[in-house]
Amino acid sequence: MESYEKKADENLIALKRKDENNMRKNVIISILFSVTLLIGIMVCLICNLAISGNLTWSLIPVSSIVFAWVISFPSIILGKKGIIVSLILLSAFIVPYLFLLSNLVKVKEVFSVGAVMAGASIVFLWIIVAIFRRIGKTGSKLIALGTSLLLAIPFMFVINVILSKMIAEPIFDVWDMLSVFILLILAFVSFICDYAKKKGLMK
Repeated sequence: MESYEKKADENLIALKRKDENNMRKNVIISILFSVTLLIGIMVCLICNLAISGNLTWSLIPVSSIVFAWVISFPSIILGKKGIIVSLILLSAFIVPYLFLLSNLVKVKEVFSVGAVMAGASIVFLWIIVAIFRRIGKTGSKLIALGTSLLLAIPFMFVINVILSKMIAEPIFDVWDMLSVFILLILAFVSFICDYAKKKGLMK
C-alpha cells in the first residue's frame, strides 16, 4: 500500500515539474514573440517617418501586428488552455479591427464585406471548438477532425453564397470543386485512421 502511495506521489511531482517546465518554456516563447512583433512595429514606424515625415501607411501594419499579438498571446503563454481565450478575443475584436482597417485603407468594403465574412467564420470556429470538446472527451479526436472537415464543405458554400450577393462572385467554380474534393479526402483519411486505431492496426 505504501509503495502505491509513494508511486502516486512521485507521479504527481513529475506532472507538477512538467507543468512548470512547460509554463517556463511558454513564457520564454511569448516574450520572444512579443519582442519580435515590437521590433516589427518600430521598424514600420521608423521607415514611415524617415520616408514621409509623418505616420501614414505604417498605421496599417502596426494595427495588424497589435491585433495579431492580442489574439495570439493567450494561446502562446497558456498553450491549449489559451485557445478559448484567443477565440473569445478574436470574436470581440475582429469587427473593431476591420472597422479601423477600413478607415485606414479608405476602402469601405473591407469592413462591410470583411465583417460579414468574419462573423460567419467565427461562428464556424466556435462550432469546431464545440465538436472537439464534445467528441474529443467521449471519442476520438480523429472523428472530431473528420466531422469538422465535412462541416467545412457546407460552410464554404454559405460563404460563397454571401460573397456572390455582396460582390457578384460566382457561387461555385473549379477551385471550389477542388477544395471540396480535398476536404472529402482528408475527412475520409481521418475516419479510416480512427477505425484502424480502434482495431489496433495503428500504434
